[in-house]
Amino acid sequence: QVQLVESGGGLAQPGGSLRLSCEVSGFTLDNYYIGWFRQVPGRWREGISCIDSSEGTTYYAAAVKGRFTITGDSAKNTVYLQMNSLKPEDTAVYYCGAECQGTLQAMCAMVRSDYLGQGTQVTVSS
Repeated sequence: QVQLVESGGGLAQPGGSLRLSCEVSGFTLDNYYIGWFRQVPGRWREGISCIDSSEGTTYYAAAVKGRFTITGDSAKNTVYLQMNSLKPEDTAVYYCGAECQGTLQAMCAMVRSDYLGQGTQVTVSS
């Protein structure tokens, strides 16, 4: 059974950091792209970072490039999103998703996923 479980969300101050984790089961990181998406109530879900662990390639949306880093640990079947220099506009529910078709960029740009976790809340506020 495929499952994605996010953790690590919470409250951070502007300029602070958080690390999100996405633990996957039912498949290995080498067989799926893993992406992080976020959504604010009343707005479309947006793709912010995606990784192809088999190739070691990554993609970042312009809004987070240089501040967020996505990594994969195949031994733990877990993908991480290190978020630094957080801003209030980063406040959202963050989801991780898995996609096995298309391209890494398409997954993030078009917010595509075969499977999606339940999400974790990130709030950036002083």
